[in-house]
Amino acid sequence: MNYYNYFTEIEDTFIRRRGRNLFLSPLDWALIEAWQDRGIPLHVVIRSIESVFDVYDKQPPGTRVIKTLFYCREEVEVQYLEWLTAQTGRGSQTDDAVNSQFSIDVIEVHIADAIAALEENPLSNLREELDRAGARLKELSADLTGKFETIDKTLGDVERVLDRAMLEHWEPAHLKAIKKDVSNQLRPYKAEMDAASYQNTYDLMLLKRLREEAGIPRLGLFYL
Repeated sequence: MNYYNYFTEIEDTFIRRRGRNLFLSPLDWALIEAWQDRGIPLHVVIRSIESVFDVYDKQPPGTRVIKTLFYCREEVEVQYLEWLTAQTGRGSQTDDAVNSQFSIDVIEVHIADAIAALEENPLSNLREELDRAGARLKELSADLTGKFETIDKTLGDVERVLDRAMLEHWEPAHLKAIKKDVSNQLRPYKAEMDAASYQNTYDLMLLKRLREEAGIPRLGLFYL
């Protein structure tokens, strides 16, 4: 399951159950990205959305309308915890299932594409970090093994270096404007979120905006 399909499958399910065409909000996309970053299986998210709407459809007319994926968040957490509990004692089987999603050849292409994108990136204020990230990816590509968890961790480390670089070297006035825009988008939902969830969602949305503007690709294996 690649990055694009994970998002579109969830979007299609939500829109189908919602019963009318609508666009997902920035918060919805941030939630989906958070679920994928945590490795929540697609089938768990889909089942959770279906469960929420199964209950909602039995409610009397005039019940509060489900407008965003935010209403499915608690059910996703509950069903994910149940799924994790069910995996206890099945570690080797789970590892085999995860490993079967990847291959060295596919990962090599993924890393090569990322290196090319970083080398072609025109942002001079990030040039040093972009070059450093590219060099680390070349080292990784030259010594790939079948230890996909280790590969993914290294890719995550490189991503975090680039994330810090964007936050530190972005033009201050523009960064301030983006932060304000993200805060405004989250304001309607802030009262319903605990502090940790709000901060996590805020950070995801902010970094997503910065990556899009900077043209920096996601590197983790979940984005294959």
